[in-house]
Amino acid sequence: MSIFQAIVYGIVQGIGEFLPISSTAHLKLIPFLTGWAAPAPAFDVALHLGTAAAVILFFLKDWLKLFKAGFTKPKSTDGKLFWFIVIATIPGGIAGLLLNKYAEKIENPALIGVSLILMGIVLYAVDKFGRNEKDLKNIGLKESILVGLSQILAIIPGVSRSGITISAGRAYGITREAIAKFTFMLSTPLILGDGLVHAKDMGKISDKVSFIVAILTAAIVGILSIKFLLEYLRKKGFGIFAVYRFIFGAFVIVVYFIK
Repeated sequence: MSIFQAIVYGIVQGIGEFLPISSTAHLKLIPFLTGWAAPAPAFDVALHLGTAAAVILFFLKDWLKLFKAGFTKPKSTDGKLFWFIVIATIPGGIAGLLLNKYAEKIENPALIGVSLILMGIVLYAVDKFGRNEKDLKNIGLKESILVGLSQILAIIPGVSRSGITISAGRAYGITREAIAKFTFMLSTPLILGDGLVHAKDMGKISDKVSFIVAILTAAIVGILSIKFLLEYLRKKGFGIFAVYRFIFGAFVIVVYFIK
């Protein structure tokens, strides 16, 4: 893999992992749209390590505060939030271990395009009609479990982990900025875990330069994506991402049938 390709994949991973547009779908579609060879499993590890580093670094102070409160003051607001995140992580982690091998076999671009469109419709609907009743401190056990369960669908290329959890949160009245931050923090152990599960493939790395470039690119772009979305949601909603999903999904379907 060339340095240029590593940078492109790193940018796509850094943007798609945190914005509700599905990094998995975009990574699977790059070879289809460009004619490039599909990246090796070891390269996928690099991309996940990069975005894991991004979310850990961005929320490091928050994680340290929550971790400390979780074990010293479990009944405090921060303590409860820590354990709610832990609980919400479980369904996605189990689904990833049991079903990821099946989801990886979904390669049909048309199906991925349809998934992008359908999830875009869901995201637009729940964001437009969802209430703004609960901030981060008001997220309870019920909301955490439901958001966590929604992650099971994220193994389908085109759904998006951030997209489905944000949609679930908005459906239960959580504010845009609150569910975005909850989603990012919830993704921390899952992204890191996914990278560690595939770490066995790191021994097959032949191009260490491209591997390192991919990690750094995904990390830098990931941090910028998180910062952008949290600031963007203070004034606007998720409509622009729903529109993008519809347009890109339709484009992929058209290209698929033309080819």
